[in-house]
Amino acid sequence: MKYSYYPGCSLCSTASEYNLSSEAICARLGIELQEIPDWNCCGATSAHSASAYLSVALPLRNLILAESMGLDMVVPCAACYHWQRVAHREVVEGTPVGRKANEELTEVMGRGYKGTLQIKHIMEVILQQQVLDLLPEKVVTPLAGLKLAAYYGCLMLRPAEVVAFDDPEQPQSIDNLAKALGAETVRWSAKVDCCGGSFTLAESGVVGKLTADIVSAARRGGAAAIVTACPLCQANLDTRQKENEVQMPVFYITELVGVALGMPEARRWFRKHIVDPVPLLEELGLL
Repeated sequence: MKYSYYPGCSLCSTASEYNLSSEAICARLGIELQEIPDWNCCGATSAHSASAYLSVALPLRNLILAESMGLDMVVPCAACYHWQRVAHREVVEGTPVGRKANEELTEVMGRGYKGTLQIKHIMEVILQQQVLDLLPEKVVTPLAGLKLAAYYGCLMLRPAEVVAFDDPEQPQSIDNLAKALGAETVRWSAKVDCCGGSFTLAESGVVGKLTADIVSAARRGGAAAIVTACPLCQANLDTRQKENEVQMPVFYITELVGVALGMPEARRWFRKHIVDPVPLLEELGLL
């Protein structure tokens, strides 16, 4: 199990704990990640609203680099995953913007994109049967007693014809992995609702309302915490909870895999969180 690895900008800055936990658990589970050399920002936050060409050309350069490594690509960030898949489709289907971007990058890079790459979200890789078969012997701290609201958001599931490796309306991948680790996931109403994503600065009032509704829905569902696989979603939900309410931790799914695997470095990952998840995990005897 060997892949090229695209961390993207968020995982090298505000979501560094997602990057650290992803790399750590993959190493423990026998998944070899080779970071793509000289990768660039895929433009996920704003390129699509500024330039249709850049929204394809930026991720396409990464695809060309990964394809030259001869390894399929793993992407943890839901937004990065989304736009790499969009660029792949634009080239494979031969759309005007896909052809233009590929032709111009071929001139610059000396090679174009042939469309042979499989682009996988990290959830797809961890949920392979050969990895799941390893979990029972690898889990040293089952997440018993931890009630989670599995939150998927928008970009790793929609539009279904481009990105979805899971049901876009009733996804189960995060739920299934959390259950395999011994946690309980709740039924709730907001698992695929939008958190506002990149409108954090432009429409902060709207984003505040969206995130408050999601956290409230998780609380009504009986969850003690939210778990996600998107750095934009985690940041929005983690930073926008009202101080006068009971704070709800927001985990990356890879962090919880690390806890279940008994990885001591997990405590360091949680230092980046605004809502400290350590008290909840210690109360349940998980740390």
